[in-house]
Amino acid sequence: MVRVGLTAERLALAGAELADEVGFEQVTVSALARRFDVKVASLYSHVRNSHDLKTRIALLVLAEMADRAASALAGRAGKDALVALANVYRDYARAHPGRYAASRLRLDPATAAASAGVRHAQMTRAVLRGYDLTEPDQTHAVRLLGSTFHGYVSLELAGGFSHSTPDSQESWTRVLDALDALLRAWPAAAPPAPSHVS
Repeated sequence: MVRVGLTAERLALAGAELADEVGFEQVTVSALARRFDVKVASLYSHVRNSHDLKTRIALLVLAEMADRAASALAGRAGKDALVALANVYRDYARAHPGRYAASRLRLDPATAAASAGVRHAQMTRAVLRGYDLTEPDQTHAVRLLGSTFHGYVSLELAGGFSHSTPDSQESWTRVLDALDALLRAWPAAAPPAPSHVS
């Protein structure tokens, strides 16, 4: 018999908490069953398997991060918005490393399209509107920001900046300064190469 009060949503939240404690890779239906002191089989009426559980955790985390980003961006534009968005991701990752790892889970196209990941992309594009970028440069810039934010945060979480100077915070500030300068002076697209007719 399923324990009263267990739902897919509660399991996803408990899975997110477990991810922060032991790492996202260690989150399984079995581990969650032990946490609730129930039989593994009793959880399968709520989640199909460990991948389904991890997908639900990822969706929960994407929504949490999107809510934080929306609050941080309210009333901000330009560099202030850029820094606010970047700091949401970094602060979240440092406070919730397991959850943050969940946010990087690859989702199937339909699930991704229905997730809060869409809000993240929209907010990044809203930040970039302050830099007057048009397509396709705006998409290039979205990819640049995502790569820089998440790459830096992932390296920092892995201890990649722990054994050298200057301090990681100083580098983070300079990286954001550099991104702002780059976005303000975004290079014009190169003209198409001339075709050679023999």
